[in-house]
Amino acid sequence: MYFPPLKILSLLILGITAFIIPTGTISPAIHNYVNSPVSEGFINGYLTMDTLGALVFGIVIINAIRSRGVTDKKLITRYAVWASLISGIGLTLVYLSLFKLGMGSHDVAANASNGAIILHAYVQHAFGGFGSVFLAAMIFIACLVTAIGLTCACAGYFEQITKIHYRRWVFILVGFAFGISNLGLTKLIAVSVPILSAIYPPAIVVILLSFFWGLFRIPTRVIAPTAAVALFFGIIDAMKAADLARFLPTSLTNLPLSEQNLAWLIPALLIFVFAAIRDRMKK
Repeated sequence: MYFPPLKILSLLILGITAFIIPTGTISPAIHNYVNSPVSEGFINGYLTMDTLGALVFGIVIINAIRSRGVTDKKLITRYAVWASLISGIGLTLVYLSLFKLGMGSHDVAANASNGAIILHAYVQHAFGGFGSVFLAAMIFIACLVTAIGLTCACAGYFEQITKIHYRRWVFILVGFAFGISNLGLTKLIAVSVPILSAIYPPAIVVILLSFFWGLFRIPTRVIAPTAAVALFFGIIDAMKAADLARFLPTSLTNLPLSEQNLAWLIPALLIFVFAAIRDRMKK
C-alpha cells in the first residue's frame, strides 16, 4: 500500500528536477524526426504501451470500485471517469517532464540507443553517484506497481475465458515476463515493435469508437469491420518493421502513409465511414 505514494513522489522529484537542472542546449532533430516528427513520435509512442495498458487497467479500476460496495452503474462510470482524468493528467505531466529531460540529453548521452540510457545518464548528471540508486529504486517501485496490476487483470480475464485457475495464470504470466525481461531493453524493443505495430491500430480504433458507442444502432456493426481492417493493415506495417516487406506485394508496401507506418489509417477511416452509413440505413 506504500508503493503507489512512493511511486508518485519519486516521479515528482524526477519531473521537477528535469526543469530545475537542465542538461544543456536542445540538439537538432535526427533520423526520421527531421521529415516526419509527428508520425515518428506517434509510432514510437507504441513502445510506452499506455493504450494497451489502459484497456487492461480498466478492469482493475472497475473491480476496485465494485470492491468498495458500489453497484450503481452511473456511480461506477462516474468514479471510473474521475480515475481516468486523474491518471491522464498525471501521465501528461510525466511525459512533459520526459520531453524536457530528453530535449537536452545529447550533452550527457550522445548517440544513446534507447531512453533508459538517457535517463540513467541524466540522473547521474543531476544527482551524482546517488542518481543510479534513486533511478533503480524508482524503476523498481514503478514497475512493480504496474506489473501487479497488469498481472491481476490479465489473470482474472484469462481465468474467465479458459478453464485454468487464476493462480496458475499468475505464475504463467510472471514466468513469461521474467523470461523476456532478460533480453535487454534494446533487444526487447526490436522484438516488440513489429508486434505492437500489428495490435496497436485495432486497439486505437476500439478506444476511439467507444466514445461514440451510443451513436450507433448496432455498435459491433461499425467497430468490428473497422478494427478488422486496422488489424490487417497493422500486420502489413508489422511485417515491414520486421524486415519482411519483401514477402508483400508492391501495392501493399506503397500505400499512402506507408513510409510513416500509418498505412492502416486511411483504410480504417474509409471502412468506418462506410460501416457507419450502413448502420444508419439499416433498421
